[in-house]
Amino acid sequence: MKNKKQLSLMALGVFALSATAQEPIIQTKYTADPAPMVYNDTIFLYTSHDEDDAQGYEFKMLDWQLYTSTDMVNWTDHGPVASLKEFAWRKRDNGAWAQQVVERNGKFYMYCPLHGNGIGVLVSDSPYGPFKDPIGKPLVWQQEHWEDIDPTVWIDDDGQAYMYWGNPNLYYVALNEDMISYSGTIVRVGKLEHYQEGPWFYKRNGKYYLAYASTCCPEGIGYAMAKYPTGPWEVKGYIMAPTDRTRGNHPGIIDYKGKSYVFGQNYDLLRLEMEEHHERRSISAAEMHYNADGTIQEVPYFKDTKLMPIENFNPYRRVEAETMAWGYGLKTAKHAERGIYVTSIDDADTLVVRSVDFGKGAKRFTASVASATGNCAIEVHLDSAEGKLVGTLKVNATGGMDNYKEFTCSIKGAKGVHDLVFRFKGKGKEKKNLMNWDYWKFE
Repeated sequence: MKNKKQLSLMALGVFALSATAQEPIIQTKYTADPAPMVYNDTIFLYTSHDEDDAQGYEFKMLDWQLYTSTDMVNWTDHGPVASLKEFAWRKRDNGAWAQQVVERNGKFYMYCPLHGNGIGVLVSDSPYGPFKDPIGKPLVWQQEHWEDIDPTVWIDDDGQAYMYWGNPNLYYVALNEDMISYSGTIVRVGKLEHYQEGPWFYKRNGKYYLAYASTCCPEGIGYAMAKYPTGPWEVKGYIMAPTDRTRGNHPGIIDYKGKSYVFGQNYDLLRLEMEEHHERRSISAAEMHYNADGTIQEVPYFKDTKLMPIENFNPYRRVEAETMAWGYGLKTAKHAERGIYVTSIDDADTLVVRSVDFGKGAKRFTASVASATGNCAIEVHLDSAEGKLVGTLKVNATGGMDNYKEFTCSIKGAKGVHDLVFRFKGKGKEKKNLMNWDYWKFE
């Protein structure tokens, strides 16, 4: 197993490959089961969360996370938005599997499988949470088996909502308008060709789609189409063919700002550290294209694609430090009052924000950080960690890792559009846990 310094240096090289290869979009945590939702011109990416100490083929999943983006490459970490603790009726302390959030009438409904305990539902007045259990029991629980996992919900044009789910059999039910109950009986569709689990149900241009993790193992992403929301389903093939480069997959699909995207999962981050298998997955995304008849063109494996920013990033505002395109080796944590911050910052670590538009030029850089020992700095580079150095922010001791102060430095030569690379430097013996970082801005 490589140490963190080796991983940080490796990460510099990995991100440099972004021009030709797409790495996982979240690096500070292990994430899985992507469930993107577009709301108020923003992508809300809800994920399940593999714990760092998950061992072997055993899943350790306790909560659900949220990330947002408006450009598809820079993602802001909002931390956990719900956990197993929201369900007082649960019988297990593990199993926060693949969820999905949908909006209806100004409320947000999170459909959550509790492995072995059915599917629950949470509700919130905000897409950021908090999410609470409105019914105090499972929405669906067929206790004769453990197939009630991976719910996906779509509200049709006529207002009728449907929930699909299941492994290895596919099921659906018609939800009531309250979104927390259903009418009629659960329908068992059975097994579509290549279907394994992880369905993603949606409608586009009058056609219904069901994408899913297909075959096992390895898994690809397959899909079927139908004229009606309840089928019959015609399997069309693969969105992403099975590959030995990944063991599992799980799709999430959206249209956003004139483009279509498919999200999935893999073990690419884990492979930076080790070949040994553990259930510590990571989410990737790629642009996806439809044919004129509505069928989907096959997407290469994520590493063989290039994810481009939809728009440039504005640095002339307060930016939460947990907003990044690349930050492997860093971690994020949540403070009760300040919210999410970046931590585990060591010498030579980097944090990258892509496609930053400095316009006619930045003059000053300010960061709010906390440092117990000081004697460290944030270097501001353009385009790569070895690229043009346009400023160095010196950080002094602030009186503790929870005592934040603003530090400012001058900036010279930051004009136009560049990837922005923050490189952390420790001096003397100060090499680990240099600081915690709350926010930054340019002027």
